[in-house]
Amino acid sequence: MDDIFTQVREGNALQVRVWLDNTENDLNQGDDHRFSLLHWAAREGRTNIVDMLIQRGARINATNMGDDTALHLAASHGHRDIVRMLIQNKANINAINEHGNTPLHYACFWGQDLIAEELVNNGALVSIANKFDETPLEKSKIRLHEMLRERAAQLGQDLTKIPFKDRSWLGYKTRSRMERSVGRIFNHPNVLPVLACCNQPPSLVVISQFMPFGSLYNVIHGETGIVVDQNQCLRFAIDIARGMEFLHSLEPSIPNMILTSKHIMIDEDLAKINIDDPKYYNQDGTMNGVDEDLTARINMSDYKFSFHEKGKLYSPAWMAPEALQRKPADINWKAADMWSFAVCLWEMETREIAMEGLRLNIPPGISSHTSRLIKICMNEEPGKRPKFDMIIPILEKMRQR
Repeated sequence: MDDIFTQVREGNALQVRVWLDNTENDLNQGDDHRFSLLHWAAREGRTNIVDMLIQRGARINATNMGDDTALHLAASHGHRDIVRMLIQNKANINAINEHGNTPLHYACFWGQDLIAEELVNNGALVSIANKFDETPLEKSKIRLHEMLRERAAQLGQDLTKIPFKDRSWLGYKTRSRMERSVGRIFNHPNVLPVLACCNQPPSLVVISQFMPFGSLYNVIHGETGIVVDQNQCLRFAIDIARGMEFLHSLEPSIPNMILTSKHIMIDEDLAKINIDDPKYYNQDGTMNGVDEDLTARINMSDYKFSFHEKGKLYSPAWMAPEALQRKPADINWKAADMWSFAVCLWEMETREIAMEGLRLNIPPGISSHTSRLIKICMNEEPGKRPKFDMIIPILEKMRQR
């Protein structure tokens, strides 16, 4: 097969799909200029390939050597449908490249009026300055300048010029093809990878990224100050479902992974954080996330490694009945994961702790839609439980109500 970057540029979706189906390939690798596959698909307007890459876990905010994201390229080349798709998948709308330009800077400079308006409607700042002290408004022609300024004022933006800040510390660089390829499990925004481990006794250690808010279990039942209301519950549920859908798509499948609220970590979603906004900073100048900017990530360091105690169940309260009663070879683990997901959803809705051996009681206060979804996901017959790709659209519609 020809170089995968050529296949993406030319829009050969079938060949790209075949390449992606090989789990040994790293879809987030970069070419000699650190352009990822998503960069090229967004630049060339290959909407179907962009969608395919996002569904497979492409890093939305990866940057090339010039610190451009896929959104920069889609905005500058006038691909409005791809701009929308990237925004819907948490692209950092105010990301800056090495020149300090945001996607809005390029949309204004190249006269992409509809895209510029789309960006502003979704939070792009019209007054953020680049390295040359130029704002998007100053890059616009008169008619677009007036329209964007008026729209930004309507949305409550402060039109005072925001000075340039170096944000290269965010670390979104695309991996080079010359770098060692790591597992694709590192690539999904809702999966928290293992960074390192030591399996030499007596030091049995698994290391993952530090999560200041801890686990979902800690957020629900601890004293973190985070409010898990109906809207936040659905946001977390969508994140968890997307992460599990990705894990279920891997071949071979991952054994010995039990989904529980203790294995789901809560992280700050930097893609949604505008670091120029004062609300994100504590008095000492350190960054502070807020509830609507949190995301749930499935922690792969909670995978049951071979050096853990064999035959011991660490989280039976979240496990499906058949997972507790049958031999591992006889269990439909994907259906069992759906049961565990339902327990997590019930936990977020009720704020109660699941107890081993007790049937979950759904109180009257839970919405009828959530109650019905929990019951469907906990069907006594594993084969009748839905898959994660089936419930994600349901959860998204519930959130929009």
